[in-house]
Amino acid sequence: MKQISEKEALLRLSALCAQGEHCQWEMTEKMHRWEIADDAQARIMERLLKDRYIDDERYARAFVLDKIRYNKWGRRKVEQALWQKHIDDDIRQRVLDDVSDEEYLNVLRPLLKQKRRSTKAQSDYELNQKLIRFAVSRGFTFDIIRQCMEVENEDEYLDSAD
Repeated sequence: MKQISEKEALLRLSALCAQGEHCQWEMTEKMHRWEIADDAQARIMERLLKDRYIDDERYARAFVLDKIRYNKWGRRKVEQALWQKHIDDDIRQRVLDDVSDEEYLNVLRPLLKQKRRSTKAQSDYELNQKLIRFAVSRGFTFDIIRQCMEVENEDEYLDSAD
């Protein structure tokens, strides 16, 4: 790959950041792949931060909402993804704490309802275990799963009473 200049790297990264949210780690990784010198990386990163092209908290907020609403992920999976993106612990916790349990419940309830219809099991116990494993694999916490499972079971009870 042809070596790119510091100015060219800054222009490419600022254009990339103007198109969508990116975190510091992503930009650093990109510069590392482009084999840009460490001192130039520091200057570029300082400029991107100063001009507010990059803001890890803004990125984390957008990332969290996207992953919960569109990818239907739970708190644990989102938290792990933010950790992999090297988002600071305090930013991660602050952003995740801003998401209400109701938001997670609104995502998990339809998922479990759909999964319940397509899952085969020999008993209610086995079915519930499969649904719990499914929800855990999506990154939902046990307290959220429990709330959804209780509602699912109550709905099932009410449906059979009619």
